[in-house]
Amino acid sequence: MHTARFTIDPEFSIADVDRRLYGSFVEHMGRCVYTGIHDPEHPTADEAGFRGDVAGLVRELGTGLVRYPGGNFVSGYHWEDGVGPLAERPRRLDLAWRSIETNQVGTNEFLGWAKGLGLEPMMAVNLGTRGIDAARALVEYCNHPGGTAWSDLRIKHGVADPHGVKLWCLGNEMDGPWQTGHKTATEYGRLAAEAGKAMRQVDPSIELVACGSSNSTMPTFGTWEREVLEQTYDEVDYLSLHAYYEELDGDRASFLASGAHMDRYISDVVSTADHVRAVRHAKKHIRLSFDEWNVWYAARFPGERNLETAETPRLIEDTYSVTDAVVVGSLLITLLRHADRVAVACLAQLVNVIAPIRTEPGGACWRQTIFHPFAQAARFATGRVLRTEINGTRIHTDRHGDVTALDAVVTHDETDGSLTVLAVNRAQDRPLKLEAALRGLPGGYRLEQHLVLTDDDHDAVNTEAEPNRVVPRLVAGAHVTPDGVLEAELAPVSWNVVRLVRADS
Repeated sequence: MHTARFTIDPEFSIADVDRRLYGSFVEHMGRCVYTGIHDPEHPTADEAGFRGDVAGLVRELGTGLVRYPGGNFVSGYHWEDGVGPLAERPRRLDLAWRSIETNQVGTNEFLGWAKGLGLEPMMAVNLGTRGIDAARALVEYCNHPGGTAWSDLRIKHGVADPHGVKLWCLGNEMDGPWQTGHKTATEYGRLAAEAGKAMRQVDPSIELVACGSSNSTMPTFGTWEREVLEQTYDEVDYLSLHAYYEELDGDRASFLASGAHMDRYISDVVSTADHVRAVRHAKKHIRLSFDEWNVWYAARFPGERNLETAETPRLIEDTYSVTDAVVVGSLLITLLRHADRVAVACLAQLVNVIAPIRTEPGGACWRQTIFHPFAQAARFATGRVLRTEINGTRIHTDRHGDVTALDAVVTHDETDGSLTVLAVNRAQDRPLKLEAALRGLPGGYRLEQHLVLTDDDHDAVNTEAEPNRVVPRLVAGAHVTPDGVLEAELAPVSWNVVRLVRADS
């Protein structure tokens, strides 16, 4: 049996959990919007055409923020196409995904849906084919109360009160040659700075996210971040990161250790941002927006240029396994461990497209395996993130070197005193004995529950026919010893939630 030990002490903490860490992403891509969140012919659809069954799962998922409308889609998008009478909206060719965009869902529809679910919107502006004027006009349309051309147009479209969108992305993946309107770091930085300035002149209260590298393997990674921040530092609040992970060449050990790569990636971007801050003698620290992350089997995707043009095509509808869910859990742990700098994170995407929720047009919807670690983290990992230094068994991986068999993070909710341990056993061959010493926690603690997501078949999946093949289950055996040590056994390739409450509760 593998072993791992760490100490839980509320005196050693990282940061409060920002609810925007539990964000997601809706892009006009594949079936995320149409037949995903929006399906007017569905028996559960509301008067605006949004699926009630999907809305219920979104609530259960616990996401608090949703990024929209892209993604690569936004770099060719005219937001004006998606407002006004539905019958008058144009059908456009979307260059990003070679799809026919009907524009039946646009700004007001999305923001109305998000408001109804209590979701904070994170809007992106087109800095690919458009720029400053379209960006500031969209902010005026969304956020100005009235008495101007764009705000009065919103009122004419039936939305009297401003949407009050606070968080805005200045384009998407502008370092990528695949992006419509791809730019160099200097070109993008200047445009983003001026667009951001104009947007803030419309609404000084908004927060802005500059594009970082599309991923850490880009040849310009590091240099891009530095040059962009040199141009935009005074105007922006966040810098974006994107990362997707998949099992390659049958190397499951490295795949299960994907969190080690995410950890280094975040640290590298923080170092670059802080270098620019030091050179500028600035007081403000740039925080990070990890606004695209997930498991995505990109090697199976033929590439957007090889797609046939279609309306609402089925694109990258990956079906996720137990192993995938454990990796997603480990990535959530990593994001929480960096809560002092990562303020926003978006699981990409929300429905159908590499998503925790799957649907059939007019039919069923169900939870993929990755739904469960996200929903449990969003529900239980609240309050303040505590520092954990793990000692114990290490396992070798070809891509990431030696990593601990245990990946874990602890949160402490001071409102009720509860402790939540999120833990992953990365090992494939044997269980792991976890020991966590409780220190500086008066009154004593007892186990409330130990939930585990695993299966004897690490490739088991949920499907329309068998939607509950893989679900979290209560297990027995974990306990707190009389001298204040949490002991629990973690199955191989498992995601675990261990909840502790005060002994007198």
